[in-house]
Amino acid sequence: MAAVGGREEPAERPLVPRERPRSYYGLPIVRRPAWTWEVPLYFFTGGTAGALAATSILARWSGQHRMGRSARRMALAGALVSPALLISDLGRPARFLNMLRVVRPTSPMSLGSWTLAGFGSALGMAEAADLAGLPVAVTGTMEGAAGILGPILANYTAVLLGDTANPIWRAGRHLLPFVFSGSSLAAAGGALCLAGPEEGRPVSRRMVVVGTALEQAAFLAMESHLGPLAEPYRTGRGGRLARVHRLASWTSAVLVLAGRRSPLLLRLGGAIALGSSALLRQAVYRAGFQAVDDPSYLVESQGP
Repeated sequence: MAAVGGREEPAERPLVPRERPRSYYGLPIVRRPAWTWEVPLYFFTGGTAGALAATSILARWSGQHRMGRSARRMALAGALVSPALLISDLGRPARFLNMLRVVRPTSPMSLGSWTLAGFGSALGMAEAADLAGLPVAVTGTMEGAAGILGPILANYTAVLLGDTANPIWRAGRHLLPFVFSGSSLAAAGGALCLAGPEEGRPVSRRMVVVGTALEQAAFLAMESHLGPLAEPYRTGRGGRLARVHRLASWTSAVLVLAGRRSPLLLRLGGAIALGSSALLRQAVYRAGFQAVDDPSYLVESQGP
């Protein structure tokens, strides 16, 4: 309102009302991802397996051999499931093998495929060496290789998303790896709380709590950085999944802390931590679909 001669006059209204940007014929400006339901599940299994492999070698170095063996075997299970999910999405095994024909350092997909192949091979050889009773140096070498590749496997999927033209994934590419890292750490701790040895429970609890704190802090920082682009994380299916994930994540941290005196609460917290990590991948995945369906997100991401 503007004061004129002691009276307040209404502010001028724009001649053309502001509207959300639209595209020709209502079609998305950026094509929807061709990925199927297996992909976010692969993000979860690969990330959890990677964190477990890193935990395995650290546990061995600290003298917790039973925990290290349990973490390695859980990581091996994830390493077996992950290629099956990826091949199912691709349609036939030949397409996965074709990605291993060349190495492209600038391609997250190429590096990720080679990382997954090397990771699974190293874990398989470590398990075979352990079962055959070979010297600890042989098993440890293979475990060490998997432990090095594990963090790469846990994070490359976030880099892969940030390398696409999807506006919400690309805009959050600097913080999404921290979100996935925290989630993978919490999931690995949850798996060990659920099925790991008793001697490793204190470390497993800390993994869940630290992973949850890192994941939630990074997610909040990412939402703040995205500004209006963060709307898919608050509305629609992506928003619903994000809210359930956030509740489940903090619930798991509380339960594993309360599990110091109750193995039942510890296992329940571990199971919820695993489910929460899977929900995070689903929330990020679905939010990306919402972002390409509405042209306004892409237009806003091109602003100054």
